[in-house]
Parts: sequence; C-alpha cells; structure tokens
Amino acid sequence: MPVRKQAAPKFTPPFGYGEVEPLRKTHRVRLPAAGAVPEFCRSVNALPLSVSEFSTAARDYPIVFASAAAGGSYAPVVVLGLADAQNLFVDAAGAWDPATYVPAFVRRHPFCIATLRVEDEQRSEKVVCVASSHLDRRGAKLFDAGGAATPQWQAAQRLLQEYEIDLGVTARMCALFAQLDLFAPFSFQVTQNEAPGLKLQGMHRIDEQKLKALQPGRLKALVDEGWMGKVYAHIHSLENFARLYQRALARARAPAKAKKKAKPK
Repeated sequence: MPVRKQAAPKFTPPFGYGEVEPLRKTHRVRLPAAGAVPEFCRSVNALPLSVSEFSTAARDYPIVFASAAAGGSYAPVVVLGLADAQNLFVDAAGAWDPATYVPAFVRRHPFCIATLRVEDEQRSEKVVCVASSHLDRRGAKLFDAGGAATPQWQAAQRLLQEYEIDLGVTARMCALFAQLDLFAPFSFQVTQNEAPGLKLQGMHRIDEQKLKALQPGRLKALVDEGWMGKVYAHIHSLENFARLYQRALARARAPAKAKKKAKPK
C-alpha cells in the first residue's frame, strides 16, 4: 500500500505581505529604515485598525467598518484615500506623513502572526512569520549567539503579541455591535459646483439613532466593556472625510504648482 506523502504546511499571510515563512533564530531580516513603509502601502485606500488604536487614529483618519461578504462580520478600517489604490498619507518616496499616526498593521511589517493551512484546510494554529522578501543574509540578526532575542526583536515581538491580542478584542467588540444591530451602511459624496462628483461606498458606521434607542441595560454593557468611548471616537472621526478631501485636492494640484514654479521667468 503506497504511503501518502504529507502535504507541506502553508501559511495565510495578511494583506500585502506576499509569501511568508515561519521565523527561525538563524534568519537574518532586512528591517525597514526609519520612516519607510511597505511597498503595498502606496496603493491601498484603507487598512485594518485594532480597537486600542481608535482614539489616536481618530485624530487623522475617518474610521469606518467594512463588512465581510460571508458571515456578516465587520471589522474597523482607516480610510486613507478617496479613490482605488490611493493612499494620501504616503508620498512619492514611500514615506508615511510623519505628522500622522501610522497604524500597527503597517508598523509590524515584515513580521506577522499567520494562520496555518494544511491541504487547503484552515487550522487554528498560528505561527510567527516573516515576509520571505525580507530575508537577507546581510540583514539584521534577531537572536544573539546564545539564542537570546536582540532588543530589536524584543520590540517587534511585543508589538506582534499586543496587536494579535487586540485583534481578538476588536472582533468581540464588532460582534457585539452587530448583535445590537448598530451598524448602518453609508457613503461619502463630494459635490462640486452643486454637481455630484466622487462617491465612496461600501462603508458602515454606528447609527446614533439606533444607539440612542438601546435599552438602558445594553447601553450599560457597552459602557462597562469600554466600548462607548470607541463608538464616539469612530463617530467623531468621520469629520476627517473633509480633511481627506482637502488632502486629495492638494495632491491633485501639486504637479501644476511644481510646473509653475519650475517655469523660467
């Protein structure tokens, strides 16, 4: 009877990572330079956000909720642009605006905690991984000769672990919002000279009328869980759509201003 060869395990990477593999102590990793962000950040108009980031991120970005097509689950994201593949916070050199908050989804790169997959079956096991594209024999050592973690890896590992725990808390928060039927779809419409212009769709927000209509016991549960502050951080953050539009206008006008400046007198 032939022996069936066991399929090699694979790992489901987060968006933008490409291939990943389990991190080993022998790996050398090309770490990003200060201020640099992953290449995928240049061409994305939204990124995931975890619950502990709400208050800080709400100062710079609109926070909305995206809905998964299957299962009716929701997840918070920050909106970074008003068009497909547009990130208004990353410049032509690939640097994130230093005056704004950089989401943990970006800061953890090139590391992640990926889900194990065997023969196309998703498993519950999760493994610390690194983007294969960042493995480099000339890269940084993450462990010393004795196998102890270097300060660089200690900091990265702490971020990974805290972010992973926070994602679980975020999922529970969103599940409760959905259970209480607080979500409502909405769109962002830009009107120019009284004519409809750009329209951003596919977003959900907390409906304040539904929130006010909740029974006192359910409102108290939101407060006790610490979610009410997150709700209002999200609601207030929607005012940032106007600032996002001003960023888009400034970027659109930049080539013309540069051309005018370079024109000889």
